[in-house]
Amino acid sequence: MYIILLGPPGVGKGTQAKKLSARTKLPQISTGDILREAVKEKTPLGMKAKSFMDSGKLVTDDIIIKLLEERLKKPDCARGCILDGFPRALSQVKLLEQMLGKEKRDTTKVIFFELSDSELLKRLTGRRVCKKCGMMYHVMFNPPVNDGLCDKCGGELYQRDDDKEDVIKARMEVYKKDTEPVVRHYEKKCMLKTVSAMGAEDQIFEKLEEALK
Repeated sequence: MYIILLGPPGVGKGTQAKKLSARTKLPQISTGDILREAVKEKTPLGMKAKSFMDSGKLVTDDIIIKLLEERLKKPDCARGCILDGFPRALSQVKLLEQMLGKEKRDTTKVIFFELSDSELLKRLTGRRVCKKCGMMYHVMFNPPVNDGLCDKCGGELYQRDDDKEDVIKARMEVYKKDTEPVVRHYEKKCMLKTVSAMGAEDQIFEKLEEALK
C-alpha cells in the first residue's frame, strides 16, 4: 500500500500523515526529512544534495528520487509507506512512477486535502513566535493567554517574515503552478480522492479513513 498525500502548504498533511501512520503502521515519508537525514549522515547522496543546498540551489529531482528509492528499501517499508507531500511536480510524478515500476511497486491511493485560499491564509499567517524562548503560538488555534506575550517566559511575540501575507501568497502561487497539475494527473488516472481539510483534526482523519476504504 503506497498512499500519497497532497495539498497546499498549511493544509495539515503532516498531521494527518502522522495519524495515518499510527493507524496503518506504514511509515510516514517526507522528502525533506530523508534529505536532512542523508545530509546529517554524510551519505554520498546526502553530500551531493548538500552541495546544491549550500549554493542556494534546489536539490535535483533525480537525487530526491534516488534518496526515496534507498528509503523504500528499508525493512519498515516492506508493506508500503505514506508519502507526505510528494510528488510536488509532474517531473517528479514521472520519476516516481518509473521507480515504483522498476521495484514492482504501485501507488494504491492519492489523497488531496482541499481548503480555500482564504482559510489557508488564516492558518499560515496566524503563527507567532516568542522573541526570547522561541515558543510558537497561533492566533486562532493556540493563542497565548495574554495577547502578544509568551505564556512561558513573558517575551514579546512576533510574526516571522516567512509567515507574512505577501510571502504566503507567493508560496501558494508556486504550489498552484507546480502541484495542481499533479492533482489533475492522478484525477485523470482515477486514483484521486478529495478530502475537505475543514474541521478538527479528528474529523478530518475520519474523512481520510473513509476515503481510503
